[in-house]
Amino acid sequence: MDEEYAKHFQTVLANMANIGIRNAARGMSAMVGEDLTVTMPTVKAVPFYEIPTLLGGPETEAVGIYLRVEGAIPGQIMMVIPYPKALELADLTMGEPPGTTKHLGPMERSALAELGNLTGSFFLNAIADKAGLAARPSPPAVIVDMVGAIMDVILATADVLSEEVLMVQAKFLRNGRETQADFWLIPDHHTIETIAKQIEAKNAG
Repeated sequence: MDEEYAKHFQTVLANMANIGIRNAARGMSAMVGEDLTVTMPTVKAVPFYEIPTLLGGPETEAVGIYLRVEGAIPGQIMMVIPYPKALELADLTMGEPPGTTKHLGPMERSALAELGNLTGSFFLNAIADKAGLAARPSPPAVIVDMVGAIMDVILATADVLSEEVLMVQAKFLRNGRETQADFWLIPDHHTIETIAKQIEAKNAG
């Protein structure tokens, strides 16, 4: 992919991310019974090996909400959130006052899993619809561990990873409160190329 087309493709993916995450926010609003919105997400390509550094280092305690993608565009989707931010996000999602959640019990994990499932599924559906390719996510898994260990899960379950991943950053807002989550699209080898070629073919047609 030449540099000019790569920038264009990244813009297309950013638009898809915006549509997908906004749709997810509507789904989450229905889940919590109150408006939950997101800011315009930012999307950028990041080398896979830089993820731990961007998340505070491999020994940073974090929460990963993981989905494996099967079908024509295989890969992995992961929300990785520093542990204190995950507690904030659990409060936000469950409508609790700030500081209520002190640890992630079954109810809090379930709320975060549903958040990751909705966000990942809507984002995936936006890409699949735009590209005209079938894809399906696995049920979400919530992993509480150090960032390095969460990255090991990705490496262990991948076929062959693409050199770059897509980082989507968005802030979730509810009643004037907000918290940020990083959302990663980690394609298997050739998946990005498959999506790009399919979108180009559809646009040409």
